[in-house]
Amino acid sequence: MATLDLQSISKSFGTAEVLKDVSLAIKDKEFVVFVGPSGCGKSTLLRIIAGLEEATEGKVLIGGEDVSNAAPVDRGISMVFQSYALYPHLSVFENIAFPLRVQKLSNSDVRERVNRAAEILQLTEKLSLKPGQLSGGQRQRVAIGRSIVRNPKVFLFDEPLSNLDAALRGDMRVELSQLHRELDATMVYVTHDQVEAMTMADRIVVLNEGRIEQFGTPMELYHHPATKFVAGFIGQPNMNLVPGSVTKVSAKGLHVELIEGTELCLPVATEASQVGDRVEIGIRPEDVQLGKENGLKVRVNVLERLGGTSITYGQLPNSQIRFCSALAGDAPIKEGEVISLSVNPDDCHVFDAAGRVLRRTNAPSLID
Repeated sequence: MATLDLQSISKSFGTAEVLKDVSLAIKDKEFVVFVGPSGCGKSTLLRIIAGLEEATEGKVLIGGEDVSNAAPVDRGISMVFQSYALYPHLSVFENIAFPLRVQKLSNSDVRERVNRAAEILQLTEKLSLKPGQLSGGQRQRVAIGRSIVRNPKVFLFDEPLSNLDAALRGDMRVELSQLHRELDATMVYVTHDQVEAMTMADRIVVLNEGRIEQFGTPMELYHHPATKFVAGFIGQPNMNLVPGSVTKVSAKGLHVELIEGTELCLPVATEASQVGDRVEIGIRPEDVQLGKENGLKVRVNVLERLGGTSITYGQLPNSQIRFCSALAGDAPIKEGEVISLSVNPDDCHVFDAAGRVLRRTNAPSLID
């Protein structure tokens, strides 16, 4: 397999600049996920790696070799698309074997590679069937098998699970993670689903409006988001953002009064802060608990009982600020009431007016 380096990649379509000076280095055998909202440039970046789009500026290096001007077939990549793109009149065996037939490999080599891929993907018993006789998940495995047999340097996946229902997506996430471990391959995966990114990636690239917001491990992005955008995009349910103003700067951190009146002393770096600064406090739904009367007041508009967890969706009284909490499954709450929530200041994130995070001084250590 191989490393993958992107050096100052930019891409414009006419006057629209969709990628802006994107640089990153992906290690050999690493599983990296590009994630971001629609239109952020993640699929365009993947197509540039594959050679299906030409970068306006910048270089693509695979295994240290500049392939920026190489044809897709000469880059040592294999790509799996959102659409299975299977030939309905061919058997599973022949669908998987198709790229090998194009390369004019011997029948014995074709059989060996196809049987190996089928064994890895648990498709051995399906090789004689046609795609129409398979489930959605099985068809996607056939498409993946077609990429495996080419023995590529880098695997590219463009939202391969988007056409599957929720249960199948969960199963395929597990299968793809196992496949990565078994093949020990370099993989780049594009998705808009942050759950897929968090559960499968060694490292995640968060893209926004054609730029990299942050590149790091899933837990690094969760505990140490660099910007308000990353904080709001990573984590499910989404992080709450509550406006406030700085009332005091001390050795302990920032003293902040939230919009609904609650005061917190937040242990963050204070070098660039002063009294009167407008900030936003990021509070994850899973970091709050039912508290005492002097806690954060939230009116519950919708309550979802999920068994082990109760999710509340509401808003701060006398404001339009929405607030979500993830509480114990049997929490004594009901829709329409105002509840009091407490949060440990160590768990709060603080963002300045430009959306940059202020470093937490008591942030948890990251796990490997």
